[in-house]
Amino acid sequence: MADKRDDDVGYGRPPTANKFKKGRSGNPRGRPRGVSNFKTDLAAELRETLVLTENGREKRITKQRAFIKTLTAAAIKKDIRAVHALLACMRLFGVGSEEAPVEQHGDRGDLDFLQSYLDSQRKGKPSNTADAEGRTSTKKRKKQ
Repeated sequence: MADKRDDDVGYGRPPTANKFKKGRSGNPRGRPRGVSNFKTDLAAELRETLVLTENGREKRITKQRAFIKTLTAAAIKKDIRAVHALLACMRLFGVGSEEAPVEQHGDRGDLDFLQSYLDSQRKGKPSNTADAEGRTSTKKRKKQ
């Protein structure tokens, strides 16, 4: 009688002729060349150009640019879903996160004066304020 282990064929036990052979790949030829995936198809589609009429003039822009323009226009028209989508894109790609350096106007004396004024306002103490001619007067803060 034949060995019972070799003859058992069923769920989870394929015939020995169909099992993977040791040292051989399960996909010997691999992925065929030229087969694109979703990412490359989407990138190619978004790079295609189309003609758009804007302010009475025809412009050739990519589909990606047209999509961004449409999304931005819908967000400006207060479409809440477009606003959320636009903000998500901005967050994902880091748009708007780089802020321009703030230019400082005025000299050091002005900044010191403003800082002392703000400190006194926070503490609730009266402050000395200067008018246009340079005269100072003491004003008390009104309680609300």
